[in-house]
Amino acid sequence: MTGDGIRLLAPDGTRVAHPEHAIDLSPEELRSLYRDMAMARRFDAEGVTLQRQGELGLWPSLLGQEAAQVGSVRALREDDHVFPSYREHAVALGRGMDPLGLLRLFRGVDHGDWDPEEHRFHLYTLVIGSQTLHATGYALGLAKDGSESAVVAYFGDGATAQGDVSEAFNFAAVYGAPVVFFCQNNQWAISESNEKQTRVPLHQRAQGFGFPGVRVDGNDVLACLAVTRWALERARRGEGPTLIEAFTYRMGAHTTSDDPSRYRDAAEVESWRAKDPLLRLERLLRAEGAADDAFFAETEAAGEALAARVREGVRAMTTPDDRNLFDHVYAEPHALVDEERAAFDVYRAAFAQEG
Repeated sequence: MTGDGIRLLAPDGTRVAHPEHAIDLSPEELRSLYRDMAMARRFDAEGVTLQRQGELGLWPSLLGQEAAQVGSVRALREDDHVFPSYREHAVALGRGMDPLGLLRLFRGVDHGDWDPEEHRFHLYTLVIGSQTLHATGYALGLAKDGSESAVVAYFGDGATAQGDVSEAFNFAAVYGAPVVFFCQNNQWAISESNEKQTRVPLHQRAQGFGFPGVRVDGNDVLACLAVTRWALERARRGEGPTLIEAFTYRMGAHTTSDDPSRYRDAAEVESWRAKDPLLRLERLLRAEGAADDAFFAETEAAGEALAARVREGVRAMTTPDDRNLFDHVYAEPHALVDEERAAFDVYRAAFAQEG
């Protein structure tokens, strides 16, 4: 245990023993963790590039948070459910989501067109913290149905200032909901530092609501996997919620609309660069002879292929029919929506008449 939380892999790539969260992974499993983080990083970089080229309206980068997301999503079973915020691109890929589905949302051609049931990955939530309530309610529903599935709600440190999160904590604790609250504490809520957000470490808040809270090194993919697996097992045993604070760092801007150099010290960024989650796992793989140059070259090539595929896919996206606005409002036909659609048709026809 360090100030950064439970750690199984030090920044220099050496293993760290822990009596409660030991983990034993094969070389192939370690390589796959690295591969997933590398693919997520390359996909994320392409998202930033596409936005800068005007192909996307906005992009919230996950740079630096790959270990927190890949480690935690690897702990889930297929039947578990994920309630993300808007930065969980690596979690989405880990659940088998089509990356173009995420990019369609940020290009503005739909509001999120994936079926949450297909991959047990619910829609991105830009309203800060509200998905913690959705997750808690869904988890209670699963429990009442006799399901052994669990739920993970992802959110950032800034969301903990929202009343929704406190309400979700209390409700989940009182009713023993099988939910894991996974907070990625990336140190900055846009331009507000963590020190100005709270006086106590975030994971300690759970004690006030009556359930365990634990801090994990969010740049350590092994620790994130082990601790999330432990929390999910608690949930499945009917022992209620757990709060995991993944202590990590947002290396890039909050979104592509943000300039972090206006409020963040460059030395702070460099100090966290030394804790890079991919670099530390690469050091372990090389030290233990689990991967060689050929593996890393192959992984890089796969990342470039993914980037090329999504770049081509984004540029091929067509503008949707604006009448789609009226579709899927209700499951069944609705008189008011029909009336509004007809009025919209008249409005559009007026432009055609004017030429």
